[in-house]
Amino acid sequence: MTRPDPTRYRTTNWKSYNEALKRRGSLLIWLDKDMTWFAPKVGGNGRPPVFSDAAVQFCLMVKVLFGLPLRQTTGMVASILLMAGLDWPVPDFSTVSRRQKRITVQISNRRASGPLNLLVDSTGIEFLGDGEWLARKHGTQRRRQYRKVHLAMDTTTGDIRAVEFTSSDKGDSPVLPHLLDQIPVDEQIGTVTGDGAFDTRRCHSAILERGGTAIIPIRKNGRRWRENCPAALDMVLGPVADNVSPRNEILKATQRLGRAAWKRWSGYHVRSRIEARMRCLKSFGERIASRDPDRQTAEVHIRVALMNRFNALGTAEIERVA
Repeated sequence: MTRPDPTRYRTTNWKSYNEALKRRGSLLIWLDKDMTWFAPKVGGNGRPPVFSDAAVQFCLMVKVLFGLPLRQTTGMVASILLMAGLDWPVPDFSTVSRRQKRITVQISNRRASGPLNLLVDSTGIEFLGDGEWLARKHGTQRRRQYRKVHLAMDTTTGDIRAVEFTSSDKGDSPVLPHLLDQIPVDEQIGTVTGDGAFDTRRCHSAILERGGTAIIPIRKNGRRWRENCPAALDMVLGPVADNVSPRNEILKATQRLGRAAWKRWSGYHVRSRIEARMRCLKSFGERIASRDPDRQTAEVHIRVALMNRFNALGTAEIERVA
């Protein structure tokens, strides 16, 4: 029996994508001379802040992008400002560390025309303990501790539209409603694609409340839900494709066609793109440097902001040829 030919893909915009990859290494994209560097003066008790949130976020982006400690970060920011011909002062390392705990990171994203199709998933990221090499070589000397990052990605633009940072014992299902709450109410949600961990009444109900349709495989021990559950209604909801059905219809299709056929039929395999985004998130480092939960949240949000900034420069457009 001969083996089938492997699937082949082709990048259709290689020239523009190649230029985008080169622009990602340019320092010019990280500095806007029109940015508000100093904080606006407001009346109130206590000493007012000197630097704006944009200035602190700029320092944190340089820190995460180049993997620098706080003191080296301030030195690099001072060098960038000097080369740009700006006489702006640089916040010291203690100011950046203190402001990181309460800063609200601004994450830019793009909105495509039509309904928003989301891919959701989560991954663990280490913040304390021995590294992978040391653990394999000599064994773990102390307990390694992790946090979980939950992401929701737009399939059209590839931007991260929602992010949640939780403890390691938090499951995927309880976090999905919070991810959907970060999407503006005036933006229509088309489909939400996730793995079997999202096959719960909470997730299906949250998706239906936003007018979307779930593309979630049934768990191996899944059973038909009673009709008193909104997600169990046997009808197609919203302006979505005809091959997408609510939960009980997914169960019927899986039992009739098989799990593999349903995944191809519903387009479930596009979820591999969110897996690739998880690898991009960890390309800034397998471990987060901060120890305080609030600072850790800001560091993760900075990573997402950098990923969206890189993605806006251009991405590869790939089509299947065989």
